Amino acid sequence: MATAAALFSRLCRARPSSSLSLLSPPRVLSSPLPPPLPAPASPHSPTLAFLDAFRSRAFSSHISDNREPELNSFGVDSPLNSELLKVIADTSGGGEDDAVFPVRAAISMLESFHDLSGFPWWLTIISSTLALRIVVLCPLILSLHKLKTIGEFFPKLPPPFPPPFSGKSYIRQFLFFQKKRKAIGCPSYVWPLVPFIVQVPCFFLWMISIRKMSLDGHPGFDCGGALWFQNLTELSHGYSGFIFPFLIAGLHYVTVQISFRKPLVAETRDIFDLLAKFYKQYLDFLTIPIAITGFCIPQGSQLYWVTNSSLTLIQQITLRHPAVLAKLGLLDNSQKGASEQIAASKTAPSPGLQDNIPTAATKETVSPEKNPLDSPEKWHRIPIEEMSPKELVTLAVPFLNSDDKESAIPLLKLALDKDPDYVRALVLMGRVLLLKHVNDEANEYFERAISKLSLAGHSADAEEVDLLILSSQWAGIACERQVKHIVL
Repeated sequence: MATAAALFSRLCRARPSSSLSLLSPPRVLSSPLPPPLPAPASPHSPTLAFLDAFRSRAFSSHISDNREPELNSFGVDSPLNSELLKVIADTSGGGEDDAVFPVRAAISMLESFHDLSGFPWWLTIISSTLALRIVVLCPLILSLHKLKTIGEFFPKLPPPFPPPFSGKSYIRQFLFFQKKRKAIGCPSYVWPLVPFIVQVPCFFLWMISIRKMSLDGHPGFDCGGALWFQNLTELSHGYSGFIFPFLIAGLHYVTVQISFRKPLVAETRDIFDLLAKFYKQYLDFLTIPIAITGFCIPQGSQLYWVTNSSLTLIQQITLRHPAVLAKLGLLDNSQKGASEQIAASKTAPSPGLQDNIPTAATKETVSPEKNPLDSPEKWHRIPIEEMSPKELVTLAVPFLNSDDKESAIPLLKLALDKDPDYVRALVLMGRVLLLKHVNDEANEYFERAISKLSLAGHSADAEEVDLLILSSQWAGIACERQVKHIVL
């Protein structure tokens, strides 16, 4: 009866005062009768018949100071009036907290998956996140194929924008770039943005949906967790409350470092590399706000965020492995050929037996005046010992641009054994040792390269000038590290 009384009071407040004066029952039987209602236009009018029945019931009730007899006289407990009051309450106060359609659809999908699988809610969140990442992996692989094609056509294309202070029109230069790009069949430069356009909305949609389910106390969320996060609707608390926020921030930071790992010989030469550098610094700074945000969201959202970040890290590591890239058809031709050469050299027979085993030939013969490494499709599978220093350095460059930099060291050492004054091999060898923090040996290679270039005098060759600049800079870095090591 208390619920019915509350609904009736809400209904009375919603009605105008004129209706209340007609509908309110008299409190004292001795009060004069209200004036008779005007004659209805139709003798069978339902509204007036209802009011007439209500008035007769009100005067036949007992005297009482509480409202319960009055509600009984109004017939609140009848099924029809209960439904009427429920509809009025829903229309007056409901519908304000309804989610948008994508969020409702995501919640419905999660509920269906939970009912179908029978998993607890924590396992439902993890498995649904894994399924979502598998679905959005297809656009990522497609965009990587397009990006590989763009990289192959990039040297043949003019720059999309003119150099600064050149006086050329930006619009004309961009139109000229678009014309050349379409002429040679290069994909659009929008393809690298496809993973961002697809994955980011999906991440926020799942995040908002799980957050709403947690805050609304979705059935089963209060006991659908595990370990220290039994209640998925609560915020982090206690010493265990630091686990999820710090784990989210740590996964974000590690993923950024792996994603922006630059090639060995790549330098900041244009505006795009500079923008990438600043963007990486911005993402590094976001680690602290992300950790703070982790304390402000329910544990259900934290569980989803940790799962998504872990899958992102696994994806970044997997897509950088040469075997996976080869399976997906994303391995660069030069790097693919270099891997085959290294594998062949590791399984090469001893020199005494090598004369009795014929060397496998490739599809067609390369002319002797052309460098075999310029066309990976036409490579001979020849022993590494028979290659020239230039060919060995060219073979080592793909490994310097990948994560397998150790494989480049034997090639560079062999090139320097054949030609100790080969400047490019000296600079690259010093760079590898500098990255390994072997500063003394790196400085020796840089000094040999600098002395060789200095003795050659002024050169108009742009490559030699670049090598002199790089070797001087890296030699300074090696000397600075040596001084710091001595001081410490």
